[in-house]
Amino acid sequence: MRSARYWVIVFALFLAIAALYRRGDVDRVPQSVPLDRLPMSLDGRIGLDIPLDAYVLDVLGKGVFLNRTYVPAQTDARSAGDPAIGLFIAYFPTQRTGQAIHSPQNCLPGSGWTFDSQGIITLKDKDGRAYRVGDYLISNGKDKEEVLYWYRAHGRTIANDYKAKWYTLTDSIFYNRTDAALIRVVTPLRSGEGRDSARGRAAQFSEQLAPFLSAYIPN
Repeated sequence: MRSARYWVIVFALFLAIAALYRRGDVDRVPQSVPLDRLPMSLDGRIGLDIPLDAYVLDVLGKGVFLNRTYVPAQTDARSAGDPAIGLFIAYFPTQRTGQAIHSPQNCLPGSGWTFDSQGIITLKDKDGRAYRVGDYLISNGKDKEEVLYWYRAHGRTIANDYKAKWYTLTDSIFYNRTDAALIRVVTPLRSGEGRDSARGRAAQFSEQLAPFLSAYIPN
């Protein structure tokens, strides 16, 4: 009986041959709606675009980026003091030429933030579809923030950094596509606020956001 290592080598060779056979000179990139047309009104909030500094864009690479803050649309007693929600989307039409999505677990620590806890939670959009996203608590001194982030690639929602890279590899072989996006939702914890409350705020916003994404990030 042949060993498991033998079959791993055979499988790797098969992938290499398939890549050489199917891979084109450039990626196939389906058309999509520009990210800046994502609704400004979402989950009872109004969005405000925040320009990214030139040096940040240089670090991020040749992608398409949305950096926006959503604040309560009303200023009544119910919404008074309700924290803003930050939305960052990085979409890369191709990752073949050295361009790649930067994981928040690499970028945020460079800005002084520490990951205090991490996990995965399951959300449901308004159509009842379930999807898993990364769930993180980060801190910088006394400041704490709840972070949800996930990758979207060809209709998939991917909570894990390594799985996202794996899908990029396999889809480049079989579909000649390396396009993918990172979606990150952030909200601060108010003084005395429990994490469950902040997580609920971020989760509700994400569930309202999810059905729109397929128009801006190709399936």
